[in-house]
Amino acid sequence: MFADNVLIVTIVAAFLIAVLIGPLFIPVLRRLKFGQAIREEGPQSHQKKAGTPTMGGTIILLALIFTVLKFANANMEVYFLLLVTLGYGLIGFLDDFIKIRKKRNLGLTARQKFAGQIVLGILAYILLLLMGHDTSLHLPGTPWKLELGYFYFPFLLFLLVGTTNAVNITDGLDGLLAGTGAIAFGAYAIIAWFGQDYDTAIFSAAVVGAVLGFLVFNAHPARVFMGDTGSLGLGGALAGIAIMTKTELLLAIIGGVFVVETLSVIMQVVSFKTRGKRIFRMSPLHHHFELTGWSEWRVVVTFWLVGMIFAGLGVYLEVVTIR
Repeated sequence: MFADNVLIVTIVAAFLIAVLIGPLFIPVLRRLKFGQAIREEGPQSHQKKAGTPTMGGTIILLALIFTVLKFANANMEVYFLLLVTLGYGLIGFLDDFIKIRKKRNLGLTARQKFAGQIVLGILAYILLLLMGHDTSLHLPGTPWKLELGYFYFPFLLFLLVGTTNAVNITDGLDGLLAGTGAIAFGAYAIIAWFGQDYDTAIFSAAVVGAVLGFLVFNAHPARVFMGDTGSLGLGGALAGIAIMTKTELLLAIIGGVFVVETLSVIMQVVSFKTRGKRIFRMSPLHHHFELTGWSEWRVVVTFWLVGMIFAGLGVYLEVVTIR
């Protein structure tokens, strides 16, 4: 009976741990003056959020660790997922800490952050080699595979760095990343379970519960922000789960919201540098909708719904048209 309901039990356990940790952790962040600095060039309505406690991603990571250690098996697969999640979370933690200590919106430099992400990607690749990981890519919705061989290494680095930064870009509104993240990880819990990759399914479910528990405090108006500690950690977890389930290409569909957000930034920068004109009122895309007059809550809920569509399509391609 427990085995049949293990994903539900895992989600509930992680949710409860996060909800219990939150009221203990948030006042500590406030007393330590770990408040968020707001970009001056961002929407003016966000200036009132200055000082809101950040680094709340620690709540997510703690709830995740406790739940995974309780319900998942101790094996190389779980160790890999913990490595990429906690490793990228640590980079985010350092970034957040420097921002707070220096009282500025810039923490680690782009070069420092990129170097840390690459080093972590190399460690992840070494662990995959020890695991004898499959270096082919499965084309979503088809029985076809593309063998990369040694080229899997640069692809892995691109996937890890790209995903962590795409998820980080999406963390710009109260509850936006928490909601879209829970949806994406929920889709992966289903995919991993149907693929009989039970430890990855449990890990995914633990992230869902931890993020939903965090959302209790992060929904508008947010009492705490996850910061780069949470967003980079979640990005690492998402990429890691895609790697373990051999759905690396499918991630672009399940994480469609993150892809669109990143593309909006790239398009804005390229257009401005080449034509001197902006495509959007502000990037990432969620800020564009804010500046057109949408309320923050309307933007967030709309992105959640779009995330559900992307996630549903991803599950359909992988589970219904099972390879």
